[in-house]
Amino acid sequence: MNQRLRSCEPSTAEIIDILTNATILDIRLHPAGSNFVFVVNLDVGCRTKPVLGVYKPMTGERPLRDFPPGTLYRRECASYVLGSALGWPNIPPTVIRDGPHGIGSLQLYIESDQTQNFFTMRDDELNSFAPIAAFDHLSNNADRKGGACLKDHLGQIWAIDHGLTFNWRTYMRTVMFEFSGEPWPNSLVNNLREISPQLDQPEALGEQLRTLLGNAEVASLQDRIEGILAHPRFPVFNPQLNVPWPFV
Repeated sequence: MNQRLRSCEPSTAEIIDILTNATILDIRLHPAGSNFVFVVNLDVGCRTKPVLGVYKPMTGERPLRDFPPGTLYRRECASYVLGSALGWPNIPPTVIRDGPHGIGSLQLYIESDQTQNFFTMRDDELNSFAPIAAFDHLSNNADRKGGACLKDHLGQIWAIDHGLTFNWRTYMRTVMFEFSGEPWPNSLVNNLREISPQLDQPEALGEQLRTLLGNAEVASLQDRIEGILAHPRFPVFNPQLNVPWPFV
């Protein structure tokens, strides 16, 4: 996230501090998650507006054939780290911390219009989804559903649900077939070119990602970056292989 949520609200650094250190006061199971997902209330002292988070504990992850067990929460955080370095897409601040059900990811909860998703917004705002589609290509996202795109009260579009990312062994799956075979926007290519050297520098982006992902997965990310910079086009999607289920 590259801007304050509102001028009167905490900065990104302050939100990260709250997510990392605030006491969890209340926890409620989110009914829509395929894994165990909880909405938590964070103790922010005398602030008039509570801060809510989305807590995804490792112990609540459903075993999958194509992802190593107990790694999805780390992929959520890795997506935020990479997205922050790029400056896109808008991924809510995300940390790893201990919680009522053990270690997991904790992400800022975005208050959004529950009637909106990719399918309701694409006709009027398709260009706004290009950074999300590009990030999914880059991170090899295997689960971009329409409902994993939110619009907040200011009209800002957010990308969530990045647990199935960075795996070199699986197919990219997305509902954003409108970008199939299309060129990447030049501005996004330039951003990617700028951050690419950081993957090999000590104590830089690559080192952060290696604490969250396997070495093979970071190497695969580097290979995708090289491929995208050489030929900056979205993949041509196969409707038999490259779609998630359900769509929303």
